Amino acid sequence: MTLLDDARLSDIASSEASLRRFLHGLPGVDQTGAEARAATLATRSIKTTAKQYAIDLAISMIDLTTLEGQDTPGKVRALCAKALRPDPSDRTVPQVAAICVYPDLVATAVEALGGARRTVKVASVATGFPSGRTSLAVKEADTRDAVAAGADEVDMVIDRGAFLAGRYGAVFDEIVAVKQAAGDAHLKVILETGELATYDNVRRASWLAMLAGGDFIKTSTGKVAPAATLPVTLVMLEAVRDFREATGRQVGVKPAGGIRTSKDAIKYLVLVNETAGDDWLDPDWFRLGASSLLNDLLMQRQKLATGRYAGPDYFTLD
Repeated sequence: MTLLDDARLSDIASSEASLRRFLHGLPGVDQTGAEARAATLATRSIKTTAKQYAIDLAISMIDLTTLEGQDTPGKVRALCAKALRPDPSDRTVPQVAAICVYPDLVATAVEALGGARRTVKVASVATGFPSGRTSLAVKEADTRDAVAAGADEVDMVIDRGAFLAGRYGAVFDEIVAVKQAAGDAHLKVILETGELATYDNVRRASWLAMLAGGDFIKTSTGKVAPAATLPVTLVMLEAVRDFREATGRQVGVKPAGGIRTSKDAIKYLVLVNETAGDDWLDPDWFRLGASSLLNDLLMQRQKLATGRYAGPDYFTLD
């Protein structure tokens, strides 16, 4: 990958034609190779000591999420309590990385977390989540409202229709505008990979989001199937690795949707380590978007410590 300095980056973003040439000039993804490598890495055996470390690391990377129409302030407060003390009987369990909610519940999460926001962030989906089918003015207002309410991070969705129609400049400009509206809040750009159809599109969308200033690239809203998959995440991890090599800027990755078990989470951690490297094995650079994963990690953690599984009602339901 040729080094991309500021002048070259500005040239790439200067026109629709330049952006198209760059994105379509990226190396194509070997579908068979990507799927085979992801499948091979998923079979890696993790020994007991490493498994204990991996479970705690996975817990610390979770964006504990509730994104339902029936969400209430009470549910968000309960989720925040769980984020701070995932297992009230064991103070050695790490806190999660963030709580992820709709914009109108950000203030509730901020209040519930209190001073713990230094360690547990508040993330808000915005920009017409999950479809993104609304005007730029509404998306900017949605973002500003979330940040004004106290969101540390904003998860935006790209206009997949514009991307699939080849209107890369429109998608680029929208990400830039939302990034500006987000101010100091970190911007996670949701690609909704289940709608992008090909791995080549996933790679192009990843680069597009990073070129536009995204701090994270995220697989999915969790509302479209398929959501996160190992091969798609592999392609995105290769993209952030190559982007840092080309620009010097590190961007995070967040697979979201369908990651429910400790075994799943550990597969993703192996994928990160073997693809992007251990620089990304940190909540600042890798997150797991999940709602039910935490309970399984806690059950597996207790099993390693005591030799026994807890009953299904031992941990709070999410």
